[in-house]
Amino acid sequence: MTAAVSPADIGSYWLASCDDDLTSRPALSGDATVDVAIMGGGFTGLWAAWYLLQNDPDLSIAIVERQFCGFGASGRNGGWCSPRFPINPAALTRRFGAATARAMLLVQQAMVDEVGQICDEEGIDAHFNRAGALTLARSAGQLPSLRQSFDAYARLGMEDGCELLDADRAREAVHATSVHGALRLRAGGTIHPGRLVRGLARALERRGVRIYEGTEVLQTTAGMHPALVTSGGTIRARRAVLLAGEAYLTAQPDYRRRLIPMASTIMLTAPLGAKQWEKVGWAGGECLSSYVHTTNYLTRTADGRILFGSRGAPYRYASDMGETALRENGNFGWIRDRLTEWWPSLDGVEFTHRWAGYLGIPRDWLPTVHFDAVRRIGYSYGYTGHGVITSAICARALAGLVTGRAPGPHAPYVRKQAPNWEVEPLRWAGIRFVQNAFLRMDVAEAAGRSPPPDASLAKYLGEP
Repeated sequence: MTAAVSPADIGSYWLASCDDDLTSRPALSGDATVDVAIMGGGFTGLWAAWYLLQNDPDLSIAIVERQFCGFGASGRNGGWCSPRFPINPAALTRRFGAATARAMLLVQQAMVDEVGQICDEEGIDAHFNRAGALTLARSAGQLPSLRQSFDAYARLGMEDGCELLDADRAREAVHATSVHGALRLRAGGTIHPGRLVRGLARALERRGVRIYEGTEVLQTTAGMHPALVTSGGTIRARRAVLLAGEAYLTAQPDYRRRLIPMASTIMLTAPLGAKQWEKVGWAGGECLSSYVHTTNYLTRTADGRILFGSRGAPYRYASDMGETALRENGNFGWIRDRLTEWWPSLDGVEFTHRWAGYLGIPRDWLPTVHFDAVRRIGYSYGYTGHGVITSAICARALAGLVTGRAPGPHAPYVRKQAPNWEVEPLRWAGIRFVQNAFLRMDVAEAAGRSPPPDASLAKYLGEP
């Protein structure tokens, strides 16, 4: 059985301040039978149970979680209620047409409000703040990307929801160095994901859902009597077994090549004082990022801290997901330098928390939702770091499939499976190349140099 990992081992601020004492729920002890059995106590599994009960309140549901609810990406992310779908608007339009692209983006934005509403109704104090999103161009070379993003929304008739800011207005919004412009999205916001995931689990238990923690799924059986065979017993399901492990699905043989687990690294400052915030700006508290290839995402917490997240540990051979590799990855110092590069006035600021986690990336960047009514197995995965909101959208679709509610006409993520990733060692070599090339591209751009000669190949291989 997998060794237990405590919340303190992870180091996540979200878990340390989640308004829950994190006392372990009992593990499964013996066999059980329910209508729906769910593997995974993160956002996907919890939202699936939530929407199943919205569709049919009489369903009996059991959730089994290998560690504890919020152990994975749900308790380690950047705290964004992102208005962005995992695939950007231009790529969505190319692949699926304007009508589907627009519909998918509107669903993403509407779910932001729905999550906030559910928090209000259930009394979950998740610090929901509908502040919007702000993406900075921090070099002249990033300005074309900013303009292209705005134009993609405009072509979909969504220009009212976004705004281009020139350099002066962008610097008024955020007093960072090297700000050349920005794109503001009015939808979106920030949230305390630890409070959300733990609060959602408690809300489900009030509705009769059984949650077993410290219970590892050893085998899944399909057919008329599907089941989860676990370390503590077997849970048989009358209606369906749902797999909601996101990046951790790669540990299951049938799903090993459906996703790759990629790491992301986060550091969190101590609360800043009023004078420090005057120099930082960012009074709106938007989801903050910039147009870089290695990704960055910043969140202003409710208690006045800055969360800075960026690239994680390099991809490990055969999709290995060791916790030790996360704690020992070498990017924490790199993030510290990035923060003071954005705001030199914060040089020497105290960092109180640091952590890392895995997110699941499908080969084509499109999430997958599927339910096989014959085998009675369903799954949802592949949010590429946009899981707080996208997981709820996909879980709602999965719950609809189980209860006979067909998704709308613009849901291409409802499909049997994502394309498989390449076999090893090609997978390892290709991903490591892209990771290295993206970093070199960002370094060259920041220095005002031409991109490296392999930039086009890296973008072809590594962008949707």
